[in-house]
Amino acid sequence: MSAYKEHSRLLLAVDCIIFGFDGRSLKLLIIERGMMPEKGKWSLMGGFVQENENTNDAASRILTHLTGLKDIYMEQYQVFGEPGRDPLARTVSVAYYALIDIGKYENQLSKEYKAEWVSLDRVPELIFDHDEMVKAAKEHLRYKAALHPILFELLPERFTIPQIASLFEQVYNVELDRPNFMRKLRSTGLLVKQSDKDKDGSKRGAHYYVLNRDMYKEKVTSFLNFMTQL
Repeated sequence: MSAYKEHSRLLLAVDCIIFGFDGRSLKLLIIERGMMPEKGKWSLMGGFVQENENTNDAASRILTHLTGLKDIYMEQYQVFGEPGRDPLARTVSVAYYALIDIGKYENQLSKEYKAEWVSLDRVPELIFDHDEMVKAAKEHLRYKAALHPILFELLPERFTIPQIASLFEQVYNVELDRPNFMRKLRSTGLLVKQSDKDKDGSKRGAHYYVLNRDMYKEKVTSFLNFMTQL
């Protein structure tokens, strides 16, 4: 340690941008901050990295503590280290975004943090640089989703074409030609049509589909071609 005495120390944290989809709206999970400064204001879920864990383990621990779930899709996307981002101490934060099907665990949220799902177009002002974190996470999500089928992590195992279309529209902030979208998506060969239908939205109903993940590995090009035509 003597070799590092001349260097000042700083805190290392992780912050989690948790996206969820309820079949209609793309949402962000936020909590009410329980400590000063900014106590009582809206915040992302985060915490400090412990001495015996790496940043991935810290993010997984925080997500599990909040949601009760393990093996959540999670990806590190940026480091935020402006000197004044935390008024109490010099803190660098490694940011992760996570994708969750809200229906899997909506009753499992920890009540300790007063967590709430809010639509992405109605997110209140967040503390520190958390608004910047969310903006950067959305941009990275759009980029990554154009290369890999990660948006399916937001959907239940069985889903409908209208649900997929709604999700894509909200992620990319576009209005799709729904019939054309459905035709192109089916042409990728990535979806397996089920015999039963979801009839909550209409009398006619919409067929359920499941993702053929093995087929996706063989047809990455089909998915890329599909995405470029949105």
